[in-house]
Amino acid sequence: MKIKALKGFKDILPGEVELWQILENTARAVFEQYNFHEIRVPVLEETALFQRAIGDTTDIVEKEMYTFVDKQQTLRPEGTASLLRSVIENGLLVQKPVQRLFTIGPMFRHERPQKGRLRQFHQLDIEVIGSKSPLLDTELISLAALLFSELGINVSLELNSLGCPKCRPAYREALLAFINERKDKLCSDCQRRSETNPLRVLDCKVPEDRALMANAPSIQDWLCEECGEHFNVVQQGLERLGIPFRLNKFMVRGLDYYCRTTFEFLTSDLGAQAAVAAGGRYDGLVELLGGPAGTPGIGFAMGMERIVLLMQQSGQDFQESIEPLDIYIAGLGDHGQKEASRLAWELRQDGFSVGLDYEGRSLKAQMKLANRENATFVFIIGDDELALGKGVLRNMRDRDAEQMELELKAEAFHFLDDLL
Repeated sequence: MKIKALKGFKDILPGEVELWQILENTARAVFEQYNFHEIRVPVLEETALFQRAIGDTTDIVEKEMYTFVDKQQTLRPEGTASLLRSVIENGLLVQKPVQRLFTIGPMFRHERPQKGRLRQFHQLDIEVIGSKSPLLDTELISLAALLFSELGINVSLELNSLGCPKCRPAYREALLAFINERKDKLCSDCQRRSETNPLRVLDCKVPEDRALMANAPSIQDWLCEECGEHFNVVQQGLERLGIPFRLNKFMVRGLDYYCRTTFEFLTSDLGAQAAVAAGGRYDGLVELLGGPAGTPGIGFAMGMERIVLLMQQSGQDFQESIEPLDIYIAGLGDHGQKEASRLAWELRQDGFSVGLDYEGRSLKAQMKLANRENATFVFIIGDDELALGKGVLRNMRDRDAEQMELELKAEAFHFLDDLL
């Protein structure tokens, strides 16, 4: 019986993995431009970390986490909580009061698998801990916009503010009063959420519920003076940078820790409109997890599966971004294969990427392999060439071929450095 991958878990095969590498390399380059530093955190954490950070009443904690109940340990469903736990535990804020960090890796949620949404999925996670400036909110949003531009992906930006503990209670009361007038007509999930987290009712995806909530009060009308000024500076900053956005009063995000600025980058190129990056402020979360009181933070995550799908659909030729093989050595005959193997060892030590065949294939078959490997040059060594003391070097771009003295040493190939 064949053993197959688990439902919602996907192999990333050669031919596709190169797109992932391009995405990661492009992201790292942009993160470096913005002065971010990489951090790597475990995929397994204490369950209490996510219960405290994400919130007991969220769908993630209630329904979607992969938890080892006997150990009270959970595979991370998102990256922010783990990253903040590491910052606090390792005293990074003592070393530098503002931390600019990113992490890349797999997350795990037990959701219904669909296009661009898997049970093991991957995120680029970007966080800044220690600054409350609204200009930083604008900068982070601009980072995401630049990365999508570099990848040639079309997205739209939606923006909201969730206020703060000072102004949100009054809005919560107004929203709850609006919900209670329609509660009997809402879905069972929204009826339950109205008791535990009324803001989540705004995020319901049921069309009938969205229609019922269309005229719900907007939190933007209930912001305190400080939150209102913060939100205005963020919007003015985006306008100054020429980054278009749309205000969306229904965008509350699915995690309890958000406050003030929240945002999503959306695409309609995957069928139904879908978020490919989302995040916002979480100014009370560091303290909630045991960190220094009053430490602000902001961050966002980008779904890598969805971005790769968009890269595949964009029509761009990403092959140009994939590093070609420098040299394919076609060894013909027993002696030719042995000399090819030794020469490959020397060339690899000198930094060349080299392909070889050990199956005794014909020259024609090996040339096909070299093409498939996108080799820039092919060097042919056969028994005849060894007898003559000359090998054949073929440029696979212009198909020119020339004989060269058969000095089977790596330094004899250094003239290719300027051509690669």
